[in-house]
Amino acid sequence: MNDLNALAKEHLTAARADAHGRSAHLLLRQEPLRQTVIALTGGSSLDEHNAPPAASLQVLRGAVRITAASGDVDMSEGELRPVPRERHGVLALEDAVVLLTAVND
Repeated sequence: MNDLNALAKEHLTAARADAHGRSAHLLLRQEPLRQTVIALTGGSSLDEHNAPPAASLQVLRGAVRITAASGDVDMSEGELRPVPRERHGVLALEDAVVLLTAVND
């Protein structure tokens, strides 16, 4: 199994060096399940996108905001929430690393 703390540190360093302030690593792929570590520097975002059939987001480091038409949700380190089942985006309120768990069709 991968060390999530080590991956968080590695990808946050990579995100800080990236022009878009992002870095991601596909941790697990067992169709239909996928887990991805995503690092974002403060102020960077994942643009609005469609939601998979089922997903959750866990904040490993920092803080993020999930933006959606139904309302924004702020999350901090250690929190786990379902991803809204609508178009949504993710904004890093500070340097952050999240674990996205998704079930795709």
